[in-house]
Amino acid sequence: MTKLAKPPGQRLVKRMSTRTKGLIVVSLGLILFSIGLCVFSVAAEANQAGAPFRQWFLWGTYSLILINGGLLLFGQAVRYRVQIDYRRFVRRELKKRDREWARALQKRKAPLGKSEAK
Repeated sequence: MTKLAKPPGQRLVKRMSTRTKGLIVVSLGLILFSIGLCVFSVAAEANQAGAPFRQWFLWGTYSLILINGGLLLFGQAVRYRVQIDYRRFVRRELKKRDREWARALQKRKAPLGKSEAK
């Protein structure tokens, strides 16, 4: 069985930084959520105007799909943001630990002073 090549978009997304992915996903999520709310208002207007059940029901269903999709994308963007913050925290802690180890090593290697030699 031959191995299928990955689509070029998938490789592009894999190479993106977490920050870039987060910015794209949060923008798409907010846009989808906003469009979903607009479509929901159209469905409500159709219901109030006495449109057939099928028409406003389908508009409402479509709007709920858009709203939930937007919220899901926004949640994914929050996950990316948490990843960024956690990585930053870990890097800071590792740097702090390395500085403390370097200080401890310098204290051990420091030459003995006149008062300490006696």
